[in-house]
Amino acid sequence: MPSGATVPKISVIIPTYNRSRLLRGTLTALADQRTSADVFEVIVADDGSTDDTRQTVEDFTDRLRLRYHFQEDLGFRAAAARNAGARLARGEILAFVDSGILPGPDFVAGHLAAHREPGEPRAVIGYTYGFRPDHPTPGLDGILQTHTPEEVVRDYGADPEFQDSRHSLFATARFYLARTALPWQLFWTCNCSVPAEEFWAVGGFDEDFRSWGAEDTELGFRLYRHGLSFEVSREGWAVDTPHPRPSDPDLSDNRSNMLTFLHKHPEPLSELLWAWYSKHLPQLEDTRDWHVRLELPTIRRGTNRVRGLDVTAELAHLRDTLPPGTRVAVFGCGDVLPAGFPSAELFDYDETLLQRLPADPAHPTHHAIGIRTVLPDHAVDVVLVTSRLTPLWRRWRTHILAEAHRIGRSVRGPLLEAAEPALGVGG
Repeated sequence: MPSGATVPKISVIIPTYNRSRLLRGTLTALADQRTSADVFEVIVADDGSTDDTRQTVEDFTDRLRLRYHFQEDLGFRAAAARNAGARLARGEILAFVDSGILPGPDFVAGHLAAHREPGEPRAVIGYTYGFRPDHPTPGLDGILQTHTPEEVVRDYGADPEFQDSRHSLFATARFYLARTALPWQLFWTCNCSVPAEEFWAVGGFDEDFRSWGAEDTELGFRLYRHGLSFEVSREGWAVDTPHPRPSDPDLSDNRSNMLTFLHKHPEPLSELLWAWYSKHLPQLEDTRDWHVRLELPTIRRGTNRVRGLDVTAELAHLRDTLPPGTRVAVFGCGDVLPAGFPSAELFDYDETLLQRLPADPAHPTHHAIGIRTVLPDHAVDVVLVTSRLTPLWRRWRTHILAEAHRIGRSVRGPLLEAAEPALGVGG
């Protein structure tokens, strides 16, 4: 039995729900670590299972330094389960894996080594073979019945159908994520680790996420903004056991969760993420190869191109043609409002300009393009789309107009004249 006298260096946290078979595989792989069992502990955070999960955990108490946490089944609460496991953890590093992930024999050593490298604190992404939810590796389940994870990786590790679904993004950056624009977007709880101190400094997982998807990337986003670097550990690898995934409900949940992400972090980047995950991209070319990072240079160029563009004449024209009491939103407001401008929700994708506007409860500001805002349906009577949207108009006009019509009863602006014949947009 592993000794409990020494403090573990790393805590491996496994959320689970009615997946005792998959959990058994994960615990078996952890029990087969080449690292001493005194170096790490395992915490199973049960989200209300009704199968034999508790017994499965008890079967490993003589092989692992193991703790078990049970929470009542109140619906999908993986974020809450992970946080509960993290609160029990004594290791200075928190590693997260899902039920059915089979850590390689040097998983613990690999994650610890990554965190011991010189430099600032980091979030570590463990390479996960076979993690391809949309395109499962053919025959992998059968191979895992007769081969250890190490044997499978030795024999099939170079097979593209067995590689981590993020492999091409890793390889493009030569596995050095500082070269990527959005490294936090690759931070998935199938296999990752982070210093406990940094995890709690940003508040852990956000428990408002109550369905599948996005709670891990949202944590990654906060860790990145907190100053952590991100790196891939190929030594801390694991293999994902194939298992049924309810793809349609999962995708729906992911879309909903990305909207939650946007409301928590309203900015142009979040709008683009929402557009991607919601598949709200019918007018974009080559959507199969599209990625949020591809849009960021265009937005930066557009921001610089129109930073000095004065749209006060457009705003004044709107002011002079509206009856009193009209509810207004402006996409592309700039940094100056004409005198007497009515109460309005103000949006601009140039955060620098928004910061120049005086704080005024009558004119709340939002850092956004207008692809998806935080306003509810029919929140205003009129949406003005100014000429500041010109650099993004050709690419995103369909989506901007759809959003303007979602939140407003009518849409106005100089850019609409070219759009109205093709898109049937009213003024």
